[in-house]
Amino acid sequence: MATERSLGALLRSLQSASEPEDAFALLPTATGLLSVLGNPLNLSLLASQLLGAPAIWDHPVDLHACRKILSVFNTAAIAILRNEEGDDPRIPYAKPQKIEREAWVKAVVSGADEKSPRWRHLLLIGGLLLGFEAQDRQGLPWPVRRKLEGALVAAAQFAIDEMDSPGNIDGFSITMVLNHTFPLLSDVERNNLNYDRLLPAMIHATYSSLEGLEGGYFLGMVDKDVIEAPGKRFQWPAHSDTFSRVTDISSSPLISALGPLSRLIAHAVEQVGDPALVAQSIDHLTDFSRTLMVQWRQNKLSEVDRAEEAEFLDAESLQTTIPGLWKLLRNSLYSVVIVLRAILGRVINDPILAADRSAPFLSMQALHVLRSLYFISSRIGQNTSSQHTFVTLTAVDILAQYPDLADNFLKSIKPNELGQIPAHPLERCLDLYFLNTAELFTPILTPKTSEDLLICAAVPYLPAGGNNHLLEIFEAAHSVVLAVFAIPANAQVAAKHLPFYIDNLFAVFPKNLSIRQFRLAFRTVLQVTAPPSPIANTQRHLPSILLEVLHDRALHAPNEVLPQPTEAGVESSNSSTPPLSEQAALTLSLIDGLSFLRVEDLEEWLPLTAQLINTIREPEMRTACVERFWEALSSGEMDVERACYCVSWWSSKGGRELVLFGNEPHAAEPDSQGPYMSGGIGGVAPERTSKL
Repeated sequence: MATERSLGALLRSLQSASEPEDAFALLPTATGLLSVLGNPLNLSLLASQLLGAPAIWDHPVDLHACRKILSVFNTAAIAILRNEEGDDPRIPYAKPQKIEREAWVKAVVSGADEKSPRWRHLLLIGGLLLGFEAQDRQGLPWPVRRKLEGALVAAAQFAIDEMDSPGNIDGFSITMVLNHTFPLLSDVERNNLNYDRLLPAMIHATYSSLEGLEGGYFLGMVDKDVIEAPGKRFQWPAHSDTFSRVTDISSSPLISALGPLSRLIAHAVEQVGDPALVAQSIDHLTDFSRTLMVQWRQNKLSEVDRAEEAEFLDAESLQTTIPGLWKLLRNSLYSVVIVLRAILGRVINDPILAADRSAPFLSMQALHVLRSLYFISSRIGQNTSSQHTFVTLTAVDILAQYPDLADNFLKSIKPNELGQIPAHPLERCLDLYFLNTAELFTPILTPKTSEDLLICAAVPYLPAGGNNHLLEIFEAAHSVVLAVFAIPANAQVAAKHLPFYIDNLFAVFPKNLSIRQFRLAFRTVLQVTAPPSPIANTQRHLPSILLEVLHDRALHAPNEVLPQPTEAGVESSNSSTPPLSEQAALTLSLIDGLSFLRVEDLEEWLPLTAQLINTIREPEMRTACVERFWEALSSGEMDVERACYCVSWWSSKGGRELVLFGNEPHAAEPDSQGPYMSGGIGGVAPERTSKL
């Protein structure tokens, strides 16, 4: 009787409550009663009141309120499981009346009646399913679980059909409940969902609504609370309204579970029957990402380069507010990339989306989305996500099938002022995206586009390696120029710009260019100028001229050890290589280029290389060069004709002696060279040997 009296008091309080806060304060009591009531009619009555109480629902409702109702049924289901395992001291009620679990579930579900709209029924059914089955609890018999899953999907279908607009609380609530319960549904029930209606609602709820990422506009609001602190530093206080808003967004019911929600949206993209909805989804992502970039551009924080943050931001911002903001932005990026992956998967597999009138334009939109979000991905490293790499390469591969459209796309994202380095960090970031993306299109671009667009965009960054703000763009500029040079169709462009590039290469090494980068760049230049490159047909001696410049530089280069690079994952594979001087690095670069020379050029350069090796005084560096020289001759880098000559030079033309002993007199003395075959002649004077 005590529970019935408590139920009556609770129902009267719900009816008399005038404010939502008063009604929500009664929810813990309702949760306890649901877990101890034994009369099915009372259970149904209480559940019905929770879904229809005016004090809760006759006010503007947000997802936090919906989550509280969901939690009531979730917690009650967990309590039922605990009650059957034994007395739980945390439940301050009398020993519950006995009722079969299946009967309890049926009674509570009966409370989802016509007195409340269908979307609220999802809160009840979803809460029960989560309470009994989430975290592998397996609290329901299989037939009961199947019925509960079917009831959830049926309620979702009715709620979707009744939904007037995806921008209302019903669409948000449907998205939240399905996001939490989708992993518990069987494939059969998942296939029963109407994804054509569900996808637009989920996209809007996640990226545009106030319950989601607010269309990206939250980023612009931050600017009003960024103030100048003592010491001419920017400060974004942790107690500011805008940081509180960013924190609220991160902890909201949808965004706090953004990873699973993004995968659910991706699944919906893969399942929709109308291909036009896929195009609408990427339109939505395009608008969101563009707004996010524009809002960042208008924020004072965007004026601070990442390398300058410690200098221009105060300690509180660096430790609290800035990391919180970037965590939200990073999660937003990953969410968009997951959905883009699903969209491009549809483009690959769907005959309608793969058609010429759709595929290249969807790919361009995907690349535009990645460009707009590049201020985020460049900060965390776009190669850290395999899905980000997949989206980029897939979009490029599709668009590369349409050279004219690819050309137009690159022109649409080119730097605003070709030939100049912009002052704003965001503009430089977009330049970096252009260079990295354009490099992937070099095989299909015309020589004119390569010269007028790619070379012109890269030129101002080529000598900029000493500037920490520009280091990554500096490397990208060198990479894209080398990619242009490596295309056979760009032979005239390469011949025109190679002198400038070589001058620049030697100018920035070793101060602003690592040994690894210099060796790679010089090797690529030699490969571009050597046969069968078209340049070799008109300038056949160009490789030798380049090597002559390198050789002369090496002869006069200092022998002091260069500072070692700190690039993670780059030099680790070569950790056995000793610290090198500029002279040793240039010598290794010369050795790297030997495999591209013609045989008649090898006749000249093999002895010169051997002599250069012996000018290195440091034994460890000289040994590293000797080992690399032997590797170049014997490891298969040479073709058959070159390899045959190298074997002959090494074994019978004094190559071995020249490399190992240089021009020392004892190099020609037989006794110092052993070992010999049994019966070999030793200690014979040179005159006698020549007569033999």
